[in-house]
Amino acid sequence: MKILIIGKNINVGDRLTKLVETKFGKLDKYFSQDVKMNVNVWSEKERQGVEATIFAKGTIFRAEDVSMDLNVSIDRVADKLSSQLSKYKTKLQKKYKGRPHDLVFEEIPDEEDFEEALEDEFKEVKRKSFDIKPMNIEEAILQMELLGHSFFVFINVETETVNVVYKRKDGKYGLLEPTY
Repeated sequence: MKILIIGKNINVGDRLTKLVETKFGKLDKYFSQDVKMNVNVWSEKERQGVEATIFAKGTIFRAEDVSMDLNVSIDRVADKLSSQLSKYKTKLQKKYKGRPHDLVFEEIPDEEDFEEALEDEFKEVKRKSFDIKPMNIEEAILQMELLGHSFFVFINVETETVNVVYKRKDGKYGLLEPTY
C-alpha cells in the first residue's frame, strides 16, 4: 500500500511519517500493493485530526477522528478502517465474486453476526420520489436550507447533469458531480 501523508498546520516530519506508516501499515495485509491511501493530518488550536482514505479498485474506505492527541486519533482511524473491512467483508466478497479487486479477503477477520447486522443496517426505511428541477448551485443551496435538509438533488443548468449539494460538518457546502 502506498501512503501519502498531507499535513495542514502541522509539520509532517520523520517522526509523524513513521508513526502513520506503522499504524496504517497494519492494514497493508488486507490489500494488494497497488492500493493508494491518503492520510490528512491537521492541527487546529488544541484539536488534532486525522482523515484516511483508501482507494481500492472499485471501493473507497474512509475514516476520520478528531481529539486532543494526534496519536489517539491515528489509532482510532486505523481501528475504524479495520472494523469497516471486517464488517463489510461478506458484502464485498459478493460484489467482487469472479472480478478483479485489490482486497485480500483471507486476511480480513470475520465479524460475528454480520448478516443480521447488515440486514438491519441496509433495511429501506422510506422511499420518496420527487421532481428534479434545473437550477444553479446557489439556488440549490437556498432550496436545501429552506427545506432544512443536509443535501439536495438537482439538475445543474450549467452542466445539464444531476448534482447533489450537501452541508459539510464544517458548515460549508459541497457539490457532488457525476463523471461518466
